[in-house]
Amino acid sequence: MSVYRDLGLRPLINAWGTVTAVGGSLLAPEVLDAMREAAGAFVDLHALQARAGERIAAALDVEAACVTAGAAAGLTVATAAAMTRDHPELRARLPRASGLPDECLMLRGHRNRYDTAVAVAGARVVEVEDATGASVEELRRALSDRTALLLWMAEARSLPGSPPLAEVAAVLHEHGIPLVVDAAAEVPPRALVRQMLDEGADLVVLSGGKEVRGPQSSGMILGRRELVAACAAVAYPHHGVARGMKTDKETIVGLVAAVELFARRDEAAEQAARERMVSKLVAGLAGCADLRVRRHVLERPGIQPASIPRAYVRPLHATAAAVAERLRSGDPAVAVGVDGDEIALNPQCLTPEQVPVVVQAVIRACALVS
Repeated sequence: MSVYRDLGLRPLINAWGTVTAVGGSLLAPEVLDAMREAAGAFVDLHALQARAGERIAAALDVEAACVTAGAAAGLTVATAAAMTRDHPELRARLPRASGLPDECLMLRGHRNRYDTAVAVAGARVVEVEDATGASVEELRRALSDRTALLLWMAEARSLPGSPPLAEVAAVLHEHGIPLVVDAAAEVPPRALVRQMLDEGADLVVLSGGKEVRGPQSSGMILGRRELVAACAAVAYPHHGVARGMKTDKETIVGLVAAVELFARRDEAAEQAARERMVSKLVAGLAGCADLRVRRHVLERPGIQPASIPRAYVRPLHATAAAVAERLRSGDPAVAVGVDGDEIALNPQCLTPEQVPVVVQAVIRACALVS
């Protein structure tokens, strides 16, 4: 990868996952070819956005889709659409939301650093929780004529005190309030998107640059046709609150190609391959005296997606953060996750050939910092 070495940088072995900080995912040759071809001609961006949405919706078996500049941009666009619906004169006012429904409800346990995307649209988050958690009764009490939407974080759905999505959706739909799900890094499985829509989500926001393996700067809003249309009216290339969240023609075409590949991928075979890599990671590290290793599947919000198994390594003579830093600065450089006092080795972006390399790198890093 001389392009990075020319910049004085070293490529990483990615045992962390499809995280933004190390580049999301790698693009398939078909996606790169589509983007390269798209770069060779001009096109009407409004028409391209509309047609791309149709193709993505068909591939994922949803009513409608809107391409965005990543999942965080999708949250901003979905919030703006929920606040203004089909009123263009109101869209032009954002983020000045005076006089508009400007409250976004969130269960307190669902708050995270990404919900700041709501504020970009001009809304403010109102937390829902009582002494026993975020109950349906507390949700009813929080509703008002200022409520524009509820943002549900898919990664937090299993937290204690978090009522089922279907129950939350039923309460909101009694009042005509949309439920938006942030599922940016929640696939696989692919069927989760359809499941959340069937349970009552009105819109599901998904990253294009993670498990879908599209351009990292891409995302999509999936769901009800009328609400997706309102999102498309807010999103680039329209002027307004989302104008700076550009999705260029190359990104749009690349995302369509990636989604259509994603819809055809053999998830069972990929999951089996990941299980084999985790087994080899655990077996390769099991005899090292400087660490303890175990297979682990996430049970709470952390390093998503939760469906992918990982090898969790507890260094015995150093902090997990110190070992992760040593791995990042090693040769080869390896990126890993840190979860408390363990490092997390995620097979999502590894190849089988890289597994023994990662094993040796972890053994060296645990020994060198002891």
